[in-house]
Amino acid sequence: MNKLKIFNDPIYGFITIPNALIFDLIQHKYFQRLRRITQMGMSYLVYPGAHHTRFHHAIGCVHLMKQAVNVLSFKGVTISEDEENALYIAILLHDIGHGPFSHAMEHTIVKGLSHEQISLLFMEQLNKEFNSSLTLAIEIFKGTYPKKFMCQLVSGQLDMDRADYLKRDSFYTGVAEGNISSERLITMLNVVNDCLVVEEKGIYSVEKFLNARRFMYWQVYLHKTGIVAEQLLIRVLKRAKELKKSGIALESSYAFNYFLEHNIALNDFNESTVKLFSELDDFDIISAMKQWQHHADFVLSNLCKMIINRDLLKIKVKTKTINKDKLQKHLQKLITTHHITKKEAEYFVFMGTISNQAYMPKTQNINILHKSGKIEDITEASDLFNLKALSKPVTKYYICYPKEKL
Repeated sequence: MNKLKIFNDPIYGFITIPNALIFDLIQHKYFQRLRRITQMGMSYLVYPGAHHTRFHHAIGCVHLMKQAVNVLSFKGVTISEDEENALYIAILLHDIGHGPFSHAMEHTIVKGLSHEQISLLFMEQLNKEFNSSLTLAIEIFKGTYPKKFMCQLVSGQLDMDRADYLKRDSFYTGVAEGNISSERLITMLNVVNDCLVVEEKGIYSVEKFLNARRFMYWQVYLHKTGIVAEQLLIRVLKRAKELKKSGIALESSYAFNYFLEHNIALNDFNESTVKLFSELDDFDIISAMKQWQHHADFVLSNLCKMIINRDLLKIKVKTKTINKDKLQKHLQKLITTHHITKKEAEYFVFMGTISNQAYMPKTQNINILHKSGKIEDITEASDLFNLKALSKPVTKYYICYPKEKL
């Protein structure tokens, strides 16, 4: 059987699967599940085209990793065949642990667990099935492999993950400002002292990348309508768990029901839990909400109706902290109008913060390699005055409350 198949990708054109192992991993049911996980959570309620999936993204990341490996090898960086395969596997599976609606339900379906931790659980399980052929990829994914630059290619300020999702999300949302030249960036990569650097010619590409990242966060990922939709989704799950705990019956899929009834943390994961988690996707949540919008519980039914019908809460975003008196006023109005408890009203009236930091030098620098051999952080190497500002976190504050007709 020919396993060097070709995908026709709307971003990069034809993508060839590098080897039979990658093909077998793509074919595995754990990876095929990513076809049913939306890349951008609830953002399609703002940008109707944003229906692309984690599957799309992972395949695109492998394509960019192939380019990065070719560029670095051409420049004399030593990458063995085993390391090359491990890089492809690590980037292919880096998001395999995402739950339904990607980030929207992170830390909620399972207790205090990030998608990276669940991705690692999946990779360890697949490693058993594939005769330990993922061991090196797992080391790179965890950041414990001795060659630092390989870990940076999978998870860093200029990793293949970001290089793909900015370009892909920009394409599917139609937000042109996020469109970066990932191929140009990759062509400018090099390795010095075991760390990734960008050659001097690539300064403007890095500037564009950081500005695009900042723009995409405020305009797309942290769009106020997307924020309120995600908050409603989190509250649907919270309410469903609360009702289950008090013995109230709720219709849902077997896998979804299991995670509603049990508070699963990292220590509770075993082979059967991983298998159950792999059966969860966006469709479980949507079909449950379609049922629950007719439920007798005031809170659950209204939360579900809001998402299903895109009739969301009002949201106001401010640069300064919001007066708590406003929150109390909206809470009291809802309690009086619908004769509900304060606890129930708090599902519809709440405050929160959103934060954006396009560049995080304290986590990991983007270093520029000058022709003289000098290495300098991008904020020092660039003459663009706003890059220093991009490395400072910006926080905004929001309040959500119902429209008049609830």
